[in-house]
Amino acid sequence: MEIITKYFPNITELQAEQFAQLEVLYNDWNSKINVISRKDIHNLYEHHVLHSLGIAKLINFRPDTNIMDLGTGGGFPGIPLAILFPEANFHLVDSIGKKVRVAQEVATAIGLQNVRFSHARAEEIKDKYDFVVTRAVMSMVDLIKIARKNIAKEQHNALPNGIIALKGGELDGEIAAVKNIAAVWPLNDYFEEEYFETKKVVHVGITSK
Repeated sequence: MEIITKYFPNITELQAEQFAQLEVLYNDWNSKINVISRKDIHNLYEHHVLHSLGIAKLINFRPDTNIMDLGTGGGFPGIPLAILFPEANFHLVDSIGKKVRVAQEVATAIGLQNVRFSHARAEEIKDKYDFVVTRAVMSMVDLIKIARKNIAKEQHNALPNGIIALKGGELDGEIAAVKNIAAVWPLNDYFEEEYFETKKVVHVGITSK
């Protein structure tokens, strides 16, 4: 938990309490439904919560910003971002029902009011959002194909509407294949832990027709 206040020292007492509750909740749920690798659950705050909050180093979501977390799994990056931005609206989507259930139960337990959930494939979601966020396994090209339809036209934030993906490893080839790439931010510019050496945030601006 200390790693969160290290990089986000201005969180409120309520936010600190919500972040603190995640450890017990995810340990409990992970013992029943494996949403985080059993080998990695002890790294919950560094590898999952703080990693999710890397997006907040790129953008400060304005009130009433609408965000879809595509492939949320057990709630990442959506739940940490929803805690940090209580006035933004989050829709957490995953095709695996048991993972959605874990995310929903965690959000309910910590009293999040700004999240909703769907057990669905990305192709089924027709709503419009300012941003689609994801801890992306699929390539940016495939991600853009799937999520382009969900990006709203009207702008509300300093960063253009589009896709914000948490990515790892070598991205040069993948980025070269994508037009409209706005920026790639190495997370080791913000977080000093070794885990973030190869982690990046990628933003692709999407212009709706």
